[in-house]
Amino acid sequence: MTRHEEDLIAVRRCLNQEPAAFRELVERYKNQIFSLIFRLVRNPSDAEDLSQETFIKAFKNLASYDANRPFITWLFKIAHNASLDFLRAKKPEAISIDEEEVGVYPDSSASIEKELESVLQREFLDRILASLPPLYQEALILRHKEGLDLKEIAQVLQIPEGTVKIRLFRAREALKKKLESFGGEPLV
Repeated sequence: MTRHEEDLIAVRRCLNQEPAAFRELVERYKNQIFSLIFRLVRNPSDAEDLSQETFIKAFKNLASYDANRPFITWLFKIAHNASLDFLRAKKPEAISIDEEEVGVYPDSSASIEKELESVLQREFLDRILASLPPLYQEALILRHKEGLDLKEIAQVLQIPEGTVKIRLFRAREALKKKLESFGGEPLV
């Protein structure tokens, strides 16, 4: 059974007033939702609150979920909107997204020195990514961290697929230029 089929069954059970079914969905997706929100708001407490808000909104609007689309995409859309509303209310210029997928991760047999170098490299990349415009950062997160395809990103962000492609292309180009300006080899 696919994840989508499991989600559909859980949604039907929720709509039939089975509270345990929604807990299953929360458990299944809470880490991904928190991760996305945290990268947007950069505060664990706010991310926790917004994650809870996301699931509450999802529960209240479960009847409007389109079963032809992945449940996680629908949740990401709710989380995205909740995060942007929060950031706009807080401070419009504070909108920023982080990305940790780009970079080289140490394997389990790496030495301490290599692990430290890798951590420093990720921190460096995180700072460079944080300097990118939020629209580019979010596109990179959804594509490379969350593994969404172009169509799913377009659904989450409520923009055409072509716009997603442009944002990803421009994000990679900007990232490449920033890395090259520091004398490093581009990783994108």
